[in-house]
Amino acid sequence: MNSPSAEQRPPQRPRDQAYAHAVALMTTHPLIDAHNDLPWTVRKAGGSDLERYDLTKLHPETDTDIPRLRAGKVATQVLAAFLPTSVAHPATVTLEQIDLILRIEDRHSDAFHPVRRPADVAQAQQLGKIGSLPSVEGTVGLEGSLAPLRLWQRLGVRLVTLCHNESLPWIDSATDKPDAAHGGLSDFGRAMIGEMNRIGLIVDLAHVAPHAMHKVLDVATAPVVISHTCAAALCAHRRNTPDDVLRRLPANGGMVMATFVPEFLNPSALEGVRRFKDEWGKMHPNAGPADYRQARDACLQGWNQDGIAYFCDHLAHFRSIVGEDRIGIGSDFYGGPNPPGLEDASKFPDLIAELVRRDWGDAAIIKLMGGNFQRIWADILAKAV
Repeated sequence: MNSPSAEQRPPQRPRDQAYAHAVALMTTHPLIDAHNDLPWTVRKAGGSDLERYDLTKLHPETDTDIPRLRAGKVATQVLAAFLPTSVAHPATVTLEQIDLILRIEDRHSDAFHPVRRPADVAQAQQLGKIGSLPSVEGTVGLEGSLAPLRLWQRLGVRLVTLCHNESLPWIDSATDKPDAAHGGLSDFGRAMIGEMNRIGLIVDLAHVAPHAMHKVLDVATAPVVISHTCAAALCAHRRNTPDDVLRRLPANGGMVMATFVPEFLNPSALEGVRRFKDEWGKMHPNAGPADYRQARDACLQGWNQDGIAYFCDHLAHFRSIVGEDRIGIGSDFYGGPNPPGLEDASKFPDLIAELVRRDWGDAAIIKLMGGNFQRIWADILAKAV
């Protein structure tokens, strides 16, 4: 990616009293990042070879490694077992991705502590380690069966994102044509939600189409989360969550977690790449990858404010709709281009410092960082059979 010139970059954020206050808060209260695709980044770069892809070393070509997670004071990282919807043998690939997360925990046990229940978040922080919470992004690996859900949970998975960028026969994606036959959620999809609620898996509506989000909220008996999204009212990306869905979260008991994706945060970034995509946000088959990358990179230059400012604006909108007890953070770091100011996992203290400057107050910031997620996760487990 072409680096913006000094005059194009937003000014560097100060290491001032607000920053020092943010670091103090993060030292005593956990920050939970609800979505990171590090396992797929490792798979692409090193074929899942953790010796070859050494997470103890700085990887400037991507955004996440152990040094930057520590610098960012991340207390618990949700690591996603992501796989593309179109991948061959999705059930196997899902297991391979879960296995990779478990091998990361084993190989780097001095850095990571397994998080499988809410109390483990505090234990990891007390040990001076990064909590590792496995998730699955996309239920394509179910292949029409509920049995893998139960096996994923036994392997340590605690959160499941229902789909990715493509619709599945049981759930509509926000970035794909809806399935008129089932109206967003099929009978199998309803059974999937019921089983996840029964065994205490966190239902994640990120990537789900808004009409399907409503269908899930109609049948869910436990709180849901939307782990990485932004406000559709501020940026009209199909992946962003509209206000009518947000307004249902308090009654459900769930929460929404804002993300760092440039096209979700900044309407000009979205507009800059729109011509390369179809009405659902898919790349046109004849779109030139090099031209798209050039346009995308240009959208990261010359922002009139940095990604942290945009992010905090989206957070403020979420807070105005659902309240401070139902919001959190899900970076969606995936090794790709990130907004200025949010380039990598070391930047979380800068983000929290901006909230200090915006007078959010310590109690609200502590809830946002991780308190809300821990409480809602405990509620989900309490409703499990």
